[in-house]
Amino acid sequence: MMDRLALLQKFVADKPDDPFARYGLAMELSKRGLAAEADAAFVELMTRHPSYVPAYLMAGNARLARGDRDGAREVFTRGVAAATAAGDSHALGELQAARAALD
Repeated sequence: MMDRLALLQKFVADKPDDPFARYGLAMELSKRGLAAEADAAFVELMTRHPSYVPAYLMAGNARLARGDRDGAREVFTRGVAAATAAGDSHALGELQAARAALD
């Protein structure tokens, strides 16, 4: 039986344009402590699907956990723009608070 990571990698390979599949893969990589791989997966997700708002908070938090405050701030800022454009006030508040905590 395939483990969760392998299943998510297969799902992304089978459905490369599905943002939720990429989000799940990035989250699993992050959970496993594979920071560089998780960051690459988040970057790919945000590049392919810039309006996929949930990616920004988690990608920023992952960068922050690695000590990359500037990278986290940049991701949170892009997330604020994406959440504003999407009219997602809940995510907007979370992203603004995350960014403000860095200042």
